Amino acid sequence: MSSGVIETITMTGQQAVSAALFEAMEKDSKVLVFGEDVADREGGGVMGTTRGLSTKFGDERVKSTPIAEQAIIGAAIGAALGGYKPVAEIMLMNFTTVAMDMIVNHAAKLRFMSGGQSAVPITIRTLTGAGFQTAGQHADHLEAWFCHTAGIKVVCPSNPADYKGLLLSCIADPDPCIIIETGKTLFAPGEVPVDQGPIPLGKARIDRAGTDVTLISYSSMVLVCQAAAATLEGLGISSEIIDLRTVSPWDRGAVLASVRKTGRAVVVHEAVRSFGPGAEIAATIQEELFGALKAPVRRLGAPYSAVPFTKPLEDAWLVQPADVVAAVQSIMK
Repeated sequence: MSSGVIETITMTGQQAVSAALFEAMEKDSKVLVFGEDVADREGGGVMGTTRGLSTKFGDERVKSTPIAEQAIIGAAIGAALGGYKPVAEIMLMNFTTVAMDMIVNHAAKLRFMSGGQSAVPITIRTLTGAGFQTAGQHADHLEAWFCHTAGIKVVCPSNPADYKGLLLSCIADPDPCIIIETGKTLFAPGEVPVDQGPIPLGKARIDRAGTDVTLISYSSMVLVCQAAAATLEGLGISSEIIDLRTVSPWDRGAVLASVRKTGRAVVVHEAVRSFGPGAEIAATIQEELFGALKAPVRRLGAPYSAVPFTKPLEDAWLVQPADVVAAVQSIMK
């Protein structure tokens, strides 16, 4: 008879990604891994997430590639069309620009252009995020580009359990998925159920229940919202945090239900505020809940500039918990 207690293990997001890859490759011989230095002889990937895979599954399934992002994605698409389930690692998200033709004109569109006859079950893993002084060509959040492209799912975990569960779902999905990792969440520890299975794509998570305002976020900005919510609680303001998990398709139902309850919303993301995912979410809330809103929807994102290098400028560029607190206070009035 079950006690109802969920057995968990503490791991980082990086370890959760590795666990998901091992599990997926053990269960399905069609799962492959492509990327720069992913084999053990090169160190198991730039962040060590693929360490041990080539030793266990062999070089035929774990392919270290040249520094050629277009070739990595092109090879993965070809393998997917041949019946495999490739996981392609692009070291940093800015480097997806080299492979944009492969991603948006081929992977995302082949099912549509073939009348549903050709599926492209490719998973693209990539890392990004400011806060580590890697500057303008290494730290951009570019998810809006891919959200704007029909045919590809965009996934942004914020904690180790979601890293594992969402990656398992991406690998199993019959269509292309891009899963965006960040330094602030990839190495942060958290509790992961021992039997953590796939987490459905397109379904948000209520990170914190509240009654006065809804904070809608994803990826590393969930951590910022958590810090802001703690401060707001001390000020007598109850915040509900919605972790989108998947940015495209995003969980409209969960967001609208929360905002209908609280009457106020702040959308927070690290990506540049101009033309960002927050604009789509805010517009939808305004259209669907105009009569139920107690205040205009607020959006927080980075300034319309490249990521600065120096630490003071980078900190000023990033959304901070104090920015979220100020935005909430402004709409509470």
